[in-house]
Amino acid sequence: MARRPDLVGLTVLAMLSVRASHPYELHRFIVDTHKDYVTGLPRSLYHAVEKLAGDELIVAVETTKEGRRPERTVYEITDEGRKELSTRLRSLLQSAGGDRRAFTAAVSLIGCLPVPEALNALRARAASVRGQITAMDGHVAAVRDSGLPELLMIEVDYERTLSQAELSWMDDLIARLEKGELSWEGTLTRELMEKTLE
Repeated sequence: MARRPDLVGLTVLAMLSVRASHPYELHRFIVDTHKDYVTGLPRSLYHAVEKLAGDELIVAVETTKEGRRPERTVYEITDEGRKELSTRLRSLLQSAGGDRRAFTAAVSLIGCLPVPEALNALRARAASVRGQITAMDGHVAAVRDSGLPELLMIEVDYERTLSQAELSWMDDLIARLEKGELSWEGTLTRELMEKTLE
């Protein structure tokens, strides 16, 4: 069984790539910006921070205590963490099939990649989805030609419809990026995080 991508860890890396924060701030930002693909909060968030720190992808830079509140440790991303963020994002963007939630997460954080890298990953995914659609069409045609009822392949038609919708959306996104119609500014910035946390 394939291992599911660590979407919580990915989100933490993305957020720390623009601003050092403590886990409570990260939690608030995830909730306030409806990163609904992140599940199991707050436990999953603290576990992800612990694992990322253990892997030296993030480091603790400060610990503060205010009044009766518990200590808060502020983390920042390391150079290795930035590389890992780019690698994970590119992989999730270009890998077609499987968990659509992972693709939603990658699209949500796409602004962490330079536009050319994001475009290359999206083009690779679009080519893969086109291939999957062609294969599904061939499979359905073979069943139809064999004389078996098409109802036996209704789930393939469903998957094909979802894949076609995803492909249309990606083609539109790629075209908008190529034309410069979609601004990369303001997707995930220090100012946006600070504004959300006010």
